[in-house]
Amino acid sequence: MSLVNQQILLASRPTGEATVDNFRLVQTPVPALQDGQVLVRNHYLSLDPYMRGRMNDSKSYAQPQPLDTVMIGGTAGEVVASNNEAFKVGDTVVGMGGWQDYVIVDASQRGLLRTVDTTHIPLSAYLGAVGMPGVTAWYGLVKIIAPKAGETVVVSAASGAVGSAVGQLAKVRGCRAVGIAGGADKCRYVVDELGFDACVDYKAHRDVKALSAALKDACPAGIDGYFENVGGVVLDAVMQRANAFSRIALCGMISGYDGQPIPMAAPQLLLTNRMKLEGFIVSEHMDVWPEALKELGTLVATKKLKYRETVAQGLAAAPEAFLGLLKGRNFGKQLVKLV
Repeated sequence: MSLVNQQILLASRPTGEATVDNFRLVQTPVPALQDGQVLVRNHYLSLDPYMRGRMNDSKSYAQPQPLDTVMIGGTAGEVVASNNEAFKVGDTVVGMGGWQDYVIVDASQRGLLRTVDTTHIPLSAYLGAVGMPGVTAWYGLVKIIAPKAGETVVVSAASGAVGSAVGQLAKVRGCRAVGIAGGADKCRYVVDELGFDACVDYKAHRDVKALSAALKDACPAGIDGYFENVGGVVLDAVMQRANAFSRIALCGMISGYDGQPIPMAAPQLLLTNRMKLEGFIVSEHMDVWPEALKELGTLVATKKLKYRETVAQGLAAAPEAFLGLLKGRNFGKQLVKLV
């Protein structure tokens, strides 16, 4: 009997906020393998903020997600059939399998599928701390902010998959790490479990003046490096506390993913403080991935880099989990468990 694959397609483009109606769950038969192909049973699906931008039909750093196709997404799973000598049944692998239970990969194309060792690192971590989010954190911190010991590094969305790694990597480098997160529970986690020096609750400081004052208390020596995931009021408040020659790694601006403008209140501070602001897409820097993954994997395996996961159960739960991620309802890395 042939296998049946569940898939979630992009059914329509959002107008404003994304909704569950933008997605459609379908079932399709799994075709027979051709030469060089590998069949993977996805165990985990990664949900990430960048997916929201891909849902729009607008100019960006990547092509829009085509309608009526399987939603893009990183996956970790197991090879269940192989017509490729490089992969055997039972191998644990990571790739971009999308929002579906099974994926057929042309494994002859280098880089589409990568085997991973789960002896000391859980499979799910290869979608988080030892995957794209971890490398994103590493690249923005190490290559753009380039902190020196004793400097203060601030990161927004600090309890998330990327932000949590940024602060811990900054601490490894001898920096003061300050997070910005939403809610007292997340701030406690950032300080008590992840080891940040301080964390500011943006939900308790709603405007620029209040948030800037809270950052002044948390960063008495000012801010030397900022890892940006949010934009809007948060960025404006950080700019007011930034030191001369500070550096901003611009990773994401989740406050504007629904299409509304994100004006900057005082862009002149970039000049006044001779600041460097650099946006980046981590997939454009594959040359550093081995170096980054080596450090991240070692830190996770030795329990020196901590992370938390929010796990939704079953493919059908992916749309709601994704919408929750955009609203900050998740804690740490958002995954969907498919097996």
